[in-house]
Amino acid sequence: MLPTIEWRDNKVVMIDQRRLPGEEVYVECRDYESVADAIEKMVIRGAPAIGVAAAFGVALGFLKVLSESSADDEFWRICQRLAATRPTARNLFWALERMQRVYEISRSLPLPTRQQRLIEEALAVEREDIEINKKIGSFGKSLIKNGDAVLTHCNAGALATAGWGTAVGVIRAAFDEGKKIKVFVDETRPFLQGARLTAWELSKLGIPYCLITDNMAGWLMQKREITLAIVGADRIARNGDTANKIGTYSVAVLAKENKIPFYIAAPLSTFDFSLADGSRIPIEERPAREVKEINGRLITVPDAQARNPAFDVTPAKYVSAFITERGIVYPPFEENLGLLDKSNFG
Repeated sequence: MLPTIEWRDNKVVMIDQRRLPGEEVYVECRDYESVADAIEKMVIRGAPAIGVAAAFGVALGFLKVLSESSADDEFWRICQRLAATRPTARNLFWALERMQRVYEISRSLPLPTRQQRLIEEALAVEREDIEINKKIGSFGKSLIKNGDAVLTHCNAGALATAGWGTAVGVIRAAFDEGKKIKVFVDETRPFLQGARLTAWELSKLGIPYCLITDNMAGWLMQKREITLAIVGADRIARNGDTANKIGTYSVAVLAKENKIPFYIAAPLSTFDFSLADGSRIPIEERPAREVKEINGRLITVPDAQARNPAFDVTPAKYVSAFITERGIVYPPFEENLGLLDKSNFG
């Protein structure tokens, strides 16, 4: 698999996910504004990958600071710009907070040393993300049985992370263990992350899959052609309410109705223990044209009104378990997720 994002020669290099699967094109970001723009325009997307991009963006931006007298102001300006890119993904803010902690404890050091410390921390965020994803896969693979048919929604694979993937990471871990499985890939309108990205990844990995439109999932569950669902997450509240790509709530309700497990695979950096429940999770509303167009081509009447919330919130009652790098967390979530909060994971 191609790397999602890299620090290379004091530049941030990322694959342009808007161009997949047709073209494998890389974008070079030479300043933090370019990184912020890439996050906003979905050159890079997926909560863990956005977190890595934000960490790299801070390091890249601060590397350009030339004056000790302006360093503090510049650092906070960089963080504020990156924080304003996309509001829903917790990993973005987690990564910024992590970079800010490193900056604060390094403030008495010379400017070049602080710059190097931030680069090292951003590289650690990237490296740890891959390790964490593999742990998630290792724990989660036990939930997939030989012969299972797994539904995914959106893209929670290597492209949504620094590498390996969360939900797709669980699937590939089960597949690598020799289990015979099939994946049903929701196309995931309006940005088609399933059709364009998850299908591309599974093809590269040699994992059997079948692409379906979003509104086919319920019928296939009813026919028992789908036996479980695994998705990723962008922010998880203390009680287990979970924000993920729009349409996830529908998948969860359908899974509950058809008595099949619905799992969420996510690193601890996606959990927001400051929020009691999902009602406080900010939901990004993206441009209406993304609904009205596919690949820049209008698919409806020009003056059609459209809504484009990028995420929805799935109540915890629909979640069978969370798959994390610390293990599988089952209900009651308020109690069991609270144990993760107290574990001081970072």
